[in-house]
Amino acid sequence: MPYILRILMITIEGIVLRERSVGEQDKFIDILTRDRGVLEASVKGAKKINGKSGSSSQLFAYSRFCLDQRRNMLYLNSAEPLHIFYGLRDSLTKISLASYFSEVLRFCVIPEAQNNDILRLTLNCLHYLEKNERSEEFLKAVFELRLMSEIGFMPDIVACRECGTFEPEEIFFSITDGGFYCSDCFGEGHGGNYMRVRLPVLRAVRHIVLADFGRLFNFRVTEGTMSALSQLAEEYTQAHLEKSFPTLEFYRSVK
Repeated sequence: MPYILRILMITIEGIVLRERSVGEQDKFIDILTRDRGVLEASVKGAKKINGKSGSSSQLFAYSRFCLDQRRNMLYLNSAEPLHIFYGLRDSLTKISLASYFSEVLRFCVIPEAQNNDILRLTLNCLHYLEKNERSEEFLKAVFELRLMSEIGFMPDIVACRECGTFEPEEIFFSITDGGFYCSDCFGEGHGGNYMRVRLPVLRAVRHIVLADFGRLFNFRVTEGTMSALSQLAEEYTQAHLEKSFPTLEFYRSVK
């Protein structure tokens, strides 16, 4: 009896986070999807593909993909572009920051997980980055803190962990455990890594992790608050993912 290869076709929407050449003509792409995590797909003859299918599978293309599943592999059948973030290539710092977002996502997104909010966060950040509608420092902090919240590392920013004070003027934020303490409660017994911040930083963190997506990017902070918020978001992300990212080092070197 002849062997029959079963092929299942999958249609998904997602954004290309990485592309890797294989041989002279082919490549693999990693796609962040709404409900199937990050998928790896083979693109046969990628160097020969022109038109929509070619642009749809390039880095940071948000597209609708038709994929053939054969055994445990996915192969690109066709693709239709929904939005291609060409503007990211206008600036080395833009494409470097987008690459950092990509590396973090590929590291922490769980396969086959529901990622609608993570995909929406990524698309929104890339949109504002492409259009220069928010600063890079702002977008990086929003991406890091909201992503950490989405994957289960939401900071505990409701009140001082010991006395319950809602908005103390002086705050000690624990990078290690994600909670904050007022100056009266923070003492020698609190070890680990912590940051001393002011109330506007706490309010900004609260907004980022709790606001609905319609309001997520609608806040303003002073330059000093932004600097502290940026440091807090980066340190918190690296501490809880327990990983350093080469793309972040490169972004720092070029910005």
